[in-house]
Amino acid sequence: MIRNLIFLLVIFLGTPGFSQVQINYRTDNIPAELKNRANAVIRNMETTVDMRSPENVIITVKKVMTIFNDNGNKKGALVLFYDKNTAIKSVRGQTFNSFGMATGKFSLSDFIDQSAVDDGTLYGDYRVKAYLFNPISYPYTISYEYEIRNKQNLVIPDWYTNPDADVSVEKSSYTFISKPEDKVRIKEYNFKGNPEILKSEKFSSYTWKVQNISAYKPEPYAPVEDKYLAHVKIAPEQFTYYGHKGSYTNWEELGKWFYNDLIKTRQKLSPQTIQEVTELVKGISDDKEKARKIYDYVQKKTRYISVQIGIGGFQPFEAEEVHRSGYGDCKGLVNYTQSLLKAAGINSYYCLVYGSRTKQSFEPDFANIEGNHIILCIPSKTDTTWLECTSQESPFGYLGGFTDDRTVLACTENGGILLKTPTLTTQQNLLKRNAELTIDQEGNVTGKIKTDFSGSQYDNYAYLTHKSYTDQLKALKDEYDIDNINFSDFKLVQKKDDNPKATETVNLSIQKFASKTSSRVYLVPNAFNKSGTISELKNRTLPLYINRGYTDEDEIIYTIPEGYTIEIKPKDQEIRSPFGIYAVSIKQNGSKLYYTRKISINQGTYAPEKYAEYATFINRINQADHDKIVFKLN
Repeated sequence: MIRNLIFLLVIFLGTPGFSQVQINYRTDNIPAELKNRANAVIRNMETTVDMRSPENVIITVKKVMTIFNDNGNKKGALVLFYDKNTAIKSVRGQTFNSFGMATGKFSLSDFIDQSAVDDGTLYGDYRVKAYLFNPISYPYTISYEYEIRNKQNLVIPDWYTNPDADVSVEKSSYTFISKPEDKVRIKEYNFKGNPEILKSEKFSSYTWKVQNISAYKPEPYAPVEDKYLAHVKIAPEQFTYYGHKGSYTNWEELGKWFYNDLIKTRQKLSPQTIQEVTELVKGISDDKEKARKIYDYVQKKTRYISVQIGIGGFQPFEAEEVHRSGYGDCKGLVNYTQSLLKAAGINSYYCLVYGSRTKQSFEPDFANIEGNHIILCIPSKTDTTWLECTSQESPFGYLGGFTDDRTVLACTENGGILLKTPTLTTQQNLLKRNAELTIDQEGNVTGKIKTDFSGSQYDNYAYLTHKSYTDQLKALKDEYDIDNINFSDFKLVQKKDDNPKATETVNLSIQKFASKTSSRVYLVPNAFNKSGTISELKNRTLPLYINRGYTDEDEIIYTIPEGYTIEIKPKDQEIRSPFGIYAVSIKQNGSKLYYTRKISINQGTYAPEKYAEYATFINRINQADHDKIVFKLN
C-alpha cells in the first residue's frame, strides 16, 4: 500500500492555549444547538501550516474540546505519528471540569510510544505517540497544543471543517503560510465564504474560518464524505520528499515524476531473470497470453507483505529484489510484474488508485498526491487488461469491487495519464442460486444448494479459500444466518477465465424451519436471500448514492409432504422503480413448490428527494421477502 498519510491528518487533534479557560470553556457556555446530536464539541481549534522551505514545514495545532459522554471520549485522544521525516517538537495539554477549572496537566512524557507498523508490514520506520485521558466524570474539557516539523512538503495536510458527524464545532481555523515566491495550488470544496489573504514582502498567508457547525446525523446511502464535507486541499508546485525533489502542476507532470524518480530506476532485472522470462513465454505469440503466463508466474512465486520505510512509502522495492525474496507490497509487486512484462516486450502502466469498496476517483482538475494502492494496466486499443498484483488468487484481468469503476493515475515515462478502470455492471454482478429442498412432516428441511457468483460478487467467498474445512462450515453459518442450520459436503470452485465465476455447492439441514401447529404449517419460501429494511428519513439533505448495482436470482424447489394443501399463498408480483426491479412468483405442481425471486438494483446518484421513493421500494421488497405460505394439514 502507498504510505498511510494519517500522520499528516491527525494534526486536527491539537488545541489552543490555556488562557482564560476558566471563563471561556465552562460547558454551560456551549450553545444549545451545538449540543444536539453531539458527543463532543470543538470549542476552538487553530491549525497553522508554515511552509518555511520545502524541507521545513512547521505544523502547529491548538485545540480545546469538550467531551460530553463516554462515546465522545476517544474524540479527545491525541495521536501523533512520526518517523525520520516527521519530528514532534513539543506537546503540552491540560484538562478542565465542567466549570472550566483546571484538573490536571500532561506532557509528552505521559504519552504511550509504540511502533505504528501492523502485523502485515515487514518493514516500517514510523511510530506513534498517543494520549487518552481517563475521566472521572462528564462533561470535561481537554486542551492540547503541539508542534510538528516535517522535512517535506510533498504532502500538505488537508483541512476538514468538521471531522466527525457526532462532533460539533464552535470555532475552527486553518492558516497556510508560505514565501511570496512559492507557487501553490489551492482548491476549496463545499466551503462557503472566502479565505482571509495577507501578503507582504516576507510571507503570504491564507486563513479559512468556520464557526457554529452543528453535529449531524449520518444519512444512509450518502456519497463519499468528500462530496459534501467542507475541506481545503493545498499542493505546492516545488516539493521535496526524503531528498527527492520535483515539481508539478498537473497529473501529467506528477505521473512523470513518479515514473522517472521513483519507478524507472527500480526495474532492472538480472540476465538470468530475463532469460527465465524468455523461456516462460517461449512459443506464445499473443501478448495477452504472454501476460497471462507471466501473471500466473508472479502469483505462484510471490506473496504480499507491506513495506513502509522513508521514500519506500511511495517507492517500490527493486524488481530483482522482489524476484529474489518472493515478497513485496503493492508497489513492489506491480513494479516487479511490470518489469517482467517489459522483458517480454509488453508495455504496461504503473497506476495509483483509491482502493476501497466505496468508489473514489482522482479529480481531473486538481493533481495531488493521493491514493492508497497500486494496480497494473496493460493498454490496448481494443482489449485493455487490468491486474491486481497483490492477490495470489485473483483471476487474470479481474479487479473486483476494490478498484473497479474509478479514475486512476497511470505513471509513464511520457507523463501521467488519467484512466478509468472497468465498470462491473448490474448484470455482471450476479448471484444465481438454485436449491432443492425437502420438507418433512415435522417441518424440518434438508437439501442441497448450488450458487454461482460473478462480477463483484465473485469475491463474496474469497476469504474462505484458505480456511480449513471446519472453519468454512462455521463461516457458512454466519453467511446464511438461519437458526438450526447445518452444512456438509461444502465445495467452492473458482473458474478463473475472462469472466470469472465462483461456484458454491453444499448440502444442508434446518431443524424446524417450517413452524407447525396441530392443523397448519407456516413456511417463508424465501429461505436464503431476504432484503433488509432502510429508514425513512424526513428532510433528507444529501443525494441518494447507490455505490454498486447487482442482480440476484434465486430458485428454490420444495418437495412438500403428502397431506399439505396450500391455504394461503402470497401473490406473484413485480415491483419496478428507477432504482431497479423485483419480481417473485410461487407455483405448485403436484408435490413440488417452485419459488423464484429476482432483484436487480441499479447504481447511481439521485436527488435527495428521491430517497423516500427508494426507501419505499426497498421496504416493499423486504415485506415480500418475508411473506409466508400457509399449508393446511389434511
